Amino acid sequence: MEITTSEKIKILVSRRKMTLGALAEKTGQSRQNLSNKLVRNNFSENELKKIAKALDCEYRSTFYMPDTQEEL
Repeated sequence: MEITTSEKIKILVSRRKMTLGALAEKTGQSRQNLSNKLVRNNFSENELKKIAKALDCEYRSTFYMPDTQEEL
């Protein structure tokens, strides 16, 4: 079973001893807006970069082509 992006964010928030309200504030959005995105598990790559920065993390997104073994 794969862990969702929302679950990953919640884990990181907990490990950073932060609240979702604090994360929302650091990313320039309301707590309600962040909560809605977490429920829908719907984030743009730009939003994920902002969240990573707020959590003092690095965000990486790649595509892997097994036939050529290329990663983009």
